[in-house]
Amino acid sequence: MLATVQSAALRGIEAVPVLVEVNSGESGDPRLIMVGLPDAAVKESDDRVFSALANSGYRKPQTRTTINLAPGDLKKEGPMYDLPIALGILASTGQMGSSGRLERFIIAGELSLSGATRPIRGGLAFALEAKNQGKTGVILPMQSAREAALVSDIEVFGVENLDQAKRFLEGEIELTRFERSSAFDSATEIHQLDFEDVKGQDQARRAVEVAVAGGHNFLIIGPPGSGKSMIAKRIPSIMPQPSLEEYIQILQIQSAAGATKHSRAINMRRPFRSPHHTISDVGLLGGGSIPGPGEISLAHNGVLFMDELPEFKRSALEVMRQPLEDGQVSISRAAGKITLPCNFMLVGAMNPCSCGYLGSKQGECGCSPAQVQRYRSRISGPLLDRIDIHVEAPALSIEELRTGRKGETSETIRTRIEGARKIQQLRYQNGPFTMNANMSESAIDTHCTLTPQLGQILQKAMEALTLSARAYNRILKVARTIADLSESNTIELNHLTEAIQYRSLDRRNRT
Repeated sequence: MLATVQSAALRGIEAVPVLVEVNSGESGDPRLIMVGLPDAAVKESDDRVFSALANSGYRKPQTRTTINLAPGDLKKEGPMYDLPIALGILASTGQMGSSGRLERFIIAGELSLSGATRPIRGGLAFALEAKNQGKTGVILPMQSAREAALVSDIEVFGVENLDQAKRFLEGEIELTRFERSSAFDSATEIHQLDFEDVKGQDQARRAVEVAVAGGHNFLIIGPPGSGKSMIAKRIPSIMPQPSLEEYIQILQIQSAAGATKHSRAINMRRPFRSPHHTISDVGLLGGGSIPGPGEISLAHNGVLFMDELPEFKRSALEVMRQPLEDGQVSISRAAGKITLPCNFMLVGAMNPCSCGYLGSKQGECGCSPAQVQRYRSRISGPLLDRIDIHVEAPALSIEELRTGRKGETSETIRTRIEGARKIQQLRYQNGPFTMNANMSESAIDTHCTLTPQLGQILQKAMEALTLSARAYNRILKVARTIADLSESNTIELNHLTEAIQYRSLDRRNRT
């Protein structure tokens, strides 16, 4: 008897249909044959499934059984096919009553030997695929069903074990469907790190506010102990809460990477990723034998913090150049080509020289000019041009740390940033972007116009700093953001001069 169960496979961060076909009652030796390009984890599913069947009170097939995972040219990986295979066996061996509901749902889940379900990667992607196919909904393990409930207009059911799934599909029991509201943690998120803890560094704090307000890439330069990492780690506390659409994109990537499998709650927060400088190109960009998201995609709609930026491998830094421009990365492997979103805010931190004490009052620099130049040249000019804001953070004295007043709270700064973001959203409401950092050339011409006097000032600054055309546009974008923070419709002199000051590394390289 033939039974079919609709499931799906992860391809990057998206789900593609997979049909699980189970045919029992064939003549020949009583054994199980699995075809359809399964990997080792899928091939091992027969042992898990047979144990789950036995411990749930059902019998395993007594005849030759063939399981086909279609399409046959798509590599299948992971234990997510355990549940659909087990249900297919029950249906094909006559152990399931009316199975008309089978074709209405996309089903996925790992099974333990006892028959209990375990969470899987990609629950949200499966729900989106079910919606695209016009299915009634999805049946997933409880933990995976919580994130899938974010998708509207489909029914999401979580099951705790194989027997519960089987009885639900027979119509013997009814399950409570997950609602979108129940998918979120009802508690208000409290940031443990607050900008009021940062003493001094007024210029760096202001530069961070401008960067977050416009979504600009940001580089902070300072000696050890100046508070670079302290400032960077507090950036999430001043970022506006993501919209539901943005958060679904964030969660879809995290789910595909397996980051949500064991999460007890879903909080609407933007990601903050901080990879170590020893990370490989694949770890940063994404890839693998079956391509998956890397750190730049896991930081989508959030922050990618790269501490000690020049210590990262040159190749790893260079692969980010195109994703920084396009907001997406394409990865080609033997298993296929995928495109992943990676629209993130890059935050880098670095020392002024290899020893870290160039220009510092707290220590003596022992680097020669050649060593300083060699250290800075680890960050290429094209990559540096893609970073809108460079700012210095000088070391504070013990007296300044002891007596320095606390700064503004993160909540106060975030209020101003949200105001600037609303201005940008209204301005670009009919366009493909919502922040100044993503403005196209035509948008820059429209929204960043300068008076003839301001144009001459910018031209002289560009000539003095020998900046590239890309840096010219960066300055205009940053000036537009500063004007938005001031609620000004036009770019004024103080907005432009402040934006020019945020090319700190360009000035240092030319002196």
